[in-house]
Amino acid sequence: MTHILAIDQGTTSSRGIIFDPDMAIVATAQQEFEQHFPHSGWVEHEVSDLWTTTLDTARGAISKAGLKATDISAIGITNQRETTVVWDRTTGEPVHRAIVWQDRRTADFCEALKAEGFEPEVTEKTGLLLDPYFSSTKLNWILDNVSGARARAENGELLFGTVDSYLIWKLTDGARHVTDATNAARTMLYNIRESQWDADICQRLNIPMSMLPEVLDCSADFGVTAADHFGTSLPILGVAGDQQAATIGQACFSPGMLKSTYGTGCFALLNTGDTIVRSQKRLLGTIAYQFDGKPTYALEGSIFVAGAVVQWLRDGLGIIAKAADTHPLAEKADPEQELYLVPAFTGLGAPYWDANARGAIYGLTRGSGPAEFARAALESVGFQTRDLLDAMKSDWQGADNAPVLRVDGGMSASDWAMQFLSDIIGAPVDRPTVLETTALGVAWLAGSRAGIYPDQEGFAENWALDRQFTAKMDDETRERRYAAWGDAIRRTLSA
Repeated sequence: MTHILAIDQGTTSSRGIIFDPDMAIVATAQQEFEQHFPHSGWVEHEVSDLWTTTLDTARGAISKAGLKATDISAIGITNQRETTVVWDRTTGEPVHRAIVWQDRRTADFCEALKAEGFEPEVTEKTGLLLDPYFSSTKLNWILDNVSGARARAENGELLFGTVDSYLIWKLTDGARHVTDATNAARTMLYNIRESQWDADICQRLNIPMSMLPEVLDCSADFGVTAADHFGTSLPILGVAGDQQAATIGQACFSPGMLKSTYGTGCFALLNTGDTIVRSQKRLLGTIAYQFDGKPTYALEGSIFVAGAVVQWLRDGLGIIAKAADTHPLAEKADPEQELYLVPAFTGLGAPYWDANARGAIYGLTRGSGPAEFARAALESVGFQTRDLLDAMKSDWQGADNAPVLRVDGGMSASDWAMQFLSDIIGAPVDRPTVLETTALGVAWLAGSRAGIYPDQEGFAENWALDRQFTAKMDDETRERRYAAWGDAIRRTLSA
C-alpha cells in the first residue's frame, strides 16, 4: 500500500491519477463527458456520467500503473465546485441533472434577493456574493421545479451535495453523506465565520437542513469504499474543491502567497491566513483549506471562461483542431491588429459579476482571421487575471507580499499565454514542474494522513520550479493595452 489514487472530477472530464511514494505521477486515465445546454445560459451534466466516468478512470489508472487495488493506500478527491446534485437518500437516483457552476438560470432570483437587501447578510456570513454561480439558488430551483421534490426533501427523502459529496456517497454505497469545508464554503449556505451550515440562510432560501452533508476537514476520514468498486475497500482520506486543492498543491501555505489555475475557468486564490477579507472589489472571501478544525482563509477571484475560450475556438468556430494549435496560430497574428475578446459566454465573474453580459469582440477589420482570434482568446485570460490581481491589491495590503504568481492547469503549459500573462501583470509568473497541482493537492492530503507523504513543511519544500516567465513588455504598452481592455469590458457590461 504505497500509492495514492487521486480522483479529479472536473467540468468537462473525469480523471484518475496514480501518485507513487515520491508524489510523482505514474499513470493517468481520463474520460470526457457530454455537456448539456437546454437553454441560453443553462449548463447541465448527467449525474450518471459523473459517476461512471469517475469509477472507470479510477479503475483505469490503477490498471495503467500496473498495480492492484491492494497497492493503493488511500484516495483523495477533488471536484468541480458549486455544481449541484440532489438524489434519493435510499436509491441514490438523482432527481434532476446536475446543475453546473457555470449555469445562470437563477439570475433573476438572485436579483430579486438583492433587491430585498439580502446580499449583505450572505456576504457577511459566507464571504460570497449573491450570484447564480453558487450552489444554494441552484438547489432552490431544483426543489421548486422538479415535481414532488420539495415535499420529498421536507420528508427527509432527498440529499444535496456538491460533486465530491455525491461521489463519496456512491463510493461508500450510501454509508457516508459528507463534504469538506472548502466545498461547503462554496454553497452559499455555510457560515465560514462559525464553521457551520447557516440556519437563517437555509430558511430564507427554503432549503431543508436535513439535506445537507456533514462537514469535515480537508484531511479526514471521509469513509471507506465498498469492496465491489475496486475489489477491496479503500479509505478516502482527502477532499478539497478543485481550486483549493490547487492552492494546496502549489504549497501556498503562507499569507500573501498567490496561485492562479487555468482550467475551464480561471481562479486566483490569495492566502489571507486567519483573516476573512471583506472585499470592496466584489471578490470572494472563502476557505483555502481546513486542518484540525481551524480554517485558513483566502481571497478569491473567479473567471468563468479561460480554457473554455480555447474549446470555443475548436468546437464553436472550428479554427483549430486541438487546444495545442492555439499557441502557434497566435504567433502568426498580425501585430498591428489588436483584437479584444471578452469571453462572457455565461456572464462575467469577478470583479464584475454581471450574469447577463454576453461575449463580444472588438477591433475587427477585414484582415482579422483565425490567427488574430486565437491571439485575442489567449490574451483575454491574461487581461482577466490582471483584473483579479489589481482588485486583490486594492482589497488587502498583504497582497503586495505576493511578488510572484504561481500558475497551473492546462493553459499554463502554453509558453505564449504565460509570457503574455507576465507581460500584462508586470510580475514574474512561476510554473511548477508538476502542473497537475489540483490532483497533487488531494493526493498529498490523503497520503499525509495515511502516513506515506511528508507533513506540510516537508511538502512545501518539495515544490519545484519548471520555468519562470518575466515581463518583457514596456510599461507604456502594458498600460495602453490594459486600458483598451477596460474599454472593451465597459462596452460589454449589460447595465
